[in-house]
Amino acid sequence: MRRQYRWLPIGVAVWASGLACLRTSMQGPSASGSGGDDATSTSAGTTGTADTGTAPAIVRFTATPATISAGQASTLSWTVAGATTLSIDQGIGSVLGRTSQVVAPTRTTAYTLTLNGSLSAQVTVMVTQAALQGGFAPTGRMTMARTLHTATLLPNGKVLIAGGSDGNGNPLASAELYDPPSGTFAATAIMTMARSGHTATLLLRGEVLIAGGLDCGASTELYDPATGTFRATGSMTVARYAHTATLLPSGKVLIAGGFSGLGTAQLLASAELYDPATGTFRATGSMTVARYAHTVTLLPSGRVLVVGGDNLETNLASAEQYDASVGTFAATDGMAAAREMHTATLLPNGQVLIAGGLGDDLLASAEQYDPDAGRFKPAGSMTAGRYRHTATMLQNGQVLIAGGSGDDDDEPLAKAELYDPAAGTFTPTASMTVPRSVHTATLLPSGKVLIAGGFKTLGLEHLASAELYE
Repeated sequence: MRRQYRWLPIGVAVWASGLACLRTSMQGPSASGSGGDDATSTSAGTTGTADTGTAPAIVRFTATPATISAGQASTLSWTVAGATTLSIDQGIGSVLGRTSQVVAPTRTTAYTLTLNGSLSAQVTVMVTQAALQGGFAPTGRMTMARTLHTATLLPNGKVLIAGGSDGNGNPLASAELYDPPSGTFAATAIMTMARSGHTATLLLRGEVLIAGGLDCGASTELYDPATGTFRATGSMTVARYAHTATLLPSGKVLIAGGFSGLGTAQLLASAELYDPATGTFRATGSMTVARYAHTVTLLPSGRVLVVGGDNLETNLASAEQYDASVGTFAATDGMAAAREMHTATLLPNGQVLIAGGLGDDLLASAEQYDPDAGRFKPAGSMTAGRYRHTATMLQNGQVLIAGGSGDDDDEPLAKAELYDPAAGTFTPTASMTVPRSVHTATLLPSGKVLIAGGFKTLGLEHLASAELYE
């Protein structure tokens, strides 16, 4: 028999109905950064400055620091002239319009900066190996308690925390930045609307797309880390909340599913694409099933895997793939267990780990999706059943599962565990400093994981605290 409670979309059950979007015009402080020159490379045979009108040239390409310990970060920075295309290898891709990139390699790595497809320069980040000890420790507190917020790692290494709901269930327009070196949060600009149940997606050019939210219509906005401000961008084709957003290799963003509004909300199968070049949305093919509380994962092939969720009548075991080249969804093999509010994590081998969630009951089971075979297979069981938890791929290839709701009374959990893809097993690790559910988890360039906010009791005591897993 199906477990008899509804996770009303993004916590609607604890909110007063009829909340309107809170429009604001306040702006916060600008973001800034600095760089160094510990390791420097310039392209052979090229000279020039970054002044407009000069011949294409790589003036400077540095790594600061040039030598790090495993788990630490280095900042790549550069000065170029006459760039029409600019990219860095090692999976980073286009960096046109930017001047720095934080990296945290786990072994000594050479990075090549390529200008206009022909000029290149290379720097090497040396990594000395040191074992990391798993454990949680408190870090700075957010400026206010929040849950159902978003957390986005920015190119400068800071983390943007945006929106969510406060302890009274009111949506928030506030946003803040976490600075890993100082371990502190500081307010940044206020969003144009208070949002909860929205999505936040880092675009290739470094801005963050904030889309939708409960009772926020089809509105969207962009956060610019360079200026520390939000500004409105094009509207979605339909109002959405509890949807998903996925950055595609093309730089466009796929928005899928969710609900269209409050009260008589319609569950959506529709999907749409955001084009950063034009700032507009357009409809694309619809999913085979309307769903919310599902997961989406960008596969190495460039396709997007959609798994599970809920259709308001039952939990879903179905899965499908979106093919951007034709703009359509197609069903793939289904899971062994129907589940919602689970996690989906892309593993180093290209397969996808599906863990926990709610089905007919609380689930501890896990499954693994093989894109080559197009099938799911068992992947063992977690040490504790949980849903609304987080799953974070660590730099050592393991997956950190943290918090969520579980046990017999569905109270938030402090328990955490690690999944080892090589062994196919889950093992307990240190517990968080406080129980959390509906929190966020962000892998930092240092290899640490920032855990922020959420609630710690069924009475929905919201948290401003944050902690780091190392």
